[in-house]
Amino acid sequence: MIFIPAGTFRMGSDHHQPEERFTHIARVDAFWIDRHEVTNAQFRKFVDATGYRTLAQRPVDPKAHPDWPQEMLAAGAIVFVPPKEARGRDGRWWQFVVGANWRQPRGPGSSIAGRENHPVVHIAYEDALAYARWLGRSLPTEAQWEFAARGGRDGEDDWSSAFDSEGKPIANSWQGIFPVLNTNEDGYAETAPVACFPPNGYGLYDMIGNVWEWTSDWYKAGHARETVSNPTGPELISLRLPPDQAASRVIKGGSYLCAMNYCSRYRPAARQPQESDLAAAHLGFRTVLTKPSP
Repeated sequence: MIFIPAGTFRMGSDHHQPEERFTHIARVDAFWIDRHEVTNAQFRKFVDATGYRTLAQRPVDPKAHPDWPQEMLAAGAIVFVPPKEARGRDGRWWQFVVGANWRQPRGPGSSIAGRENHPVVHIAYEDALAYARWLGRSLPTEAQWEFAARGGRDGEDDWSSAFDSEGKPIANSWQGIFPVLNTNEDGYAETAPVACFPPNGYGLYDMIGNVWEWTSDWYKAGHARETVSNPTGPELISLRLPPDQAASRVIKGGSYLCAMNYCSRYRPAARQPQESDLAAAHLGFRTVLTKPSP
């Protein structure tokens, strides 16, 4: 882990996506954060020690969802399948694959052999939290994550975390026209081994690109303008969601599927909602720990 000293920064962005507004001052106490995303090898140690089964490995109780079709009750996860043409809704690019999970990321017949140092994926929020608690840690708040991702830089968000001054990729993202053409200029069509791209100013790897990362905050579009100290996101009861809509958590950092023409969320201030019970091929995590400096 890397120790992040306490500090103050301007959180959010006023010049990109509406859900990132408004820029405001956030104060964060010191904390430790994983140097890179949790890998398949690290997650396997947790599973071997505890016998834990991820959400994607457990069939859904039909009594809990009597209206769901039979195929959605099976154990599985969401896998990205490149379409032959760009037209159509996002749902065409994702498929629920029975048997897909962290051990079989593309479904039955696939494996993580040779990918031990890649970030573990198909991890739902409760899976990430279980791993963190096993180590006596927690998941980062959005403020902790964004503060760490900025690497000591402050000011308005920019693209310098994903591309160098010549526009060359320095993080694992999608180059080309999403979702039909990926030039793989960065060398990877899917996840990349952790820490194979340059670290940020704090020595942290893959805070931008590779896989989206869970935070502990409930999602609400936008930020308040007021200065905050150690924010932990809105209270669940304050979200006032419609009866048919489940609450989501904030995910950060973008992934190997983010492109300039689509998503483009590979900036520290970028944020998206994610259903807590969804396991997907572009979603992982890292942990934090609050304890004294070395």
